[in-house]
Amino acid sequence: MDAKTINRISKQVARQFPEVDADAPSIKAQATAKGAGRSATYLLTYKGRVTEPGGFAMNRAVRVVADDYGRILKITTSR
Repeated sequence: MDAKTINRISKQVARQFPEVDADAPSIKAQATAKGAGRSATYLLTYKGRVTEPGGFAMNRAVRVVADDYGRILKITTSR
């Protein structure tokens, strides 16, 4: 996955989750499914810290599964 694609995905994640550090995700390649037209998928993990209304601080992790073309296939987040 190239830097331009990572930046595009990071901008989308930062819009939806502004509390995470969208500049430096950790990236892992995932096993690809067999079949014609299947592209490689990657897991991008973003970490950040959010402060709740009562002053309680909580770590937040956002996991994004994206393909080679920069399409986001799935987003999950911790509470």
